Order: sequence, then structure tokens, then C-alpha cells
Amino acid sequence: MKEVHNSGSLARDSDGSLYDHGVRASMQAFAAGGDTLALEAAAAVRSASQAVDRLRSQGAGGRGLSAGALDVLARLSTAPEEGLSIGELARAAGVSSRNVTGLVDTLERDGLAQRVQDRHDRRSVRARITPAGHDWLTSFRRPTQRAMSAVFQGFTEDDLARLRHLCLRLVENQQRIEQHLATNRPDQPDRPAS
Repeated sequence: MKEVHNSGSLARDSDGSLYDHGVRASMQAFAAGGDTLALEAAAAVRSASQAVDRLRSQGAGGRGLSAGALDVLARLSTAPEEGLSIGELARAAGVSSRNVTGLVDTLERDGLAQRVQDRHDRRSVRARITPAGHDWLTSFRRPTQRAMSAVFQGFTEDDLARLRHLCLRLVENQQRIEQHLATNRPDQPDRPAS
């Protein structure tokens, strides 16, 4: 496809599709003449994710919540009154329990969440949002809505639904691959057929 260069690193192909000139050049060198479209798409997903996270963190008003901590806080805001276990939060977010423990530590340190003993299992601890956490989310909502409206300017509802679908297809593929790798690890003995 013929390239039409713009100022900066973004450019357009002859069909009007955006691409990053620097990424394309480096991926062409890396792929040694092979197809670079999937590599460029992966780089574009990373760049888009970083752009959204930068805008979201600006909406945090300098309170320093990471995207992960914000995700946990948002999940706690819709949880039952008794909160959620670390394991439940980890499964919902698709991250390790260790990662969620650190995020809950941060939220607890900032007074936005608290750990409480599980009423049904004294050995377990649950996390729940505090009134300050609810207040923080309320104050964060408006700037976030403005930022997302700005970053997705010009996108139709169909565009947004398609983008969401395509991103979640990547997640679905990644989960399938990880599941396949976990069940077919070369360092494990073959499993008997059932």
C-alpha cells in the first residue's frame, strides 16, 4: 500500500488508514521482509491503551491511582456490602492475587478501601469500599467522562462497539492460548485419555 506521510509519527496509507511510521519502519526491519500488519496492530493497541490510561490518570487529579487500583475500586463500588475476597477481585480483573493484594494495600493506605474479616470464614479477608472511596469515585466520574468523550471524539456508537469487540477478541484469544499452554506443558507428563 502506498504511504502518505503526515507530520509527526502518524501517517495514512493510500486508503486513509492510520499507521505509525516509526513502528512500521522498525517492524519491517524486525520482520525481515515478512508481513508486519499483526505486529503493527499490537503496537497500536498498546499505544491506544497508554493514551487512555494517561487521560484517565489526569482525571485522577494527582491522587496517583494506577489503572489497576482504579479498576479494583470501581469493582468494589458495585460489590455486596460484605465486599469481595482477594481471589474474587483477582479473577474479575484477570490478574494474580498478589497483584490485587498490592492494589488493595494502596487503596487501604489512601482510605479508599478497607479489609474486613469474612463473616463466613474467619481465615479469609474481604475488601470493601469506604465512604471516602465512594466520594473519590464520584469526584472522578465527571473528569473521566469528559476525557473519554474527548479521546473517542468522532467515533460512532458502532465504532465503539466494534472497537470493544475487537479488543475483547484479543483477550479471548490470549486466554485460550494460556489455557492451551497450561494444559499442554512439555514439562508435565502426558495425561491419560479419559
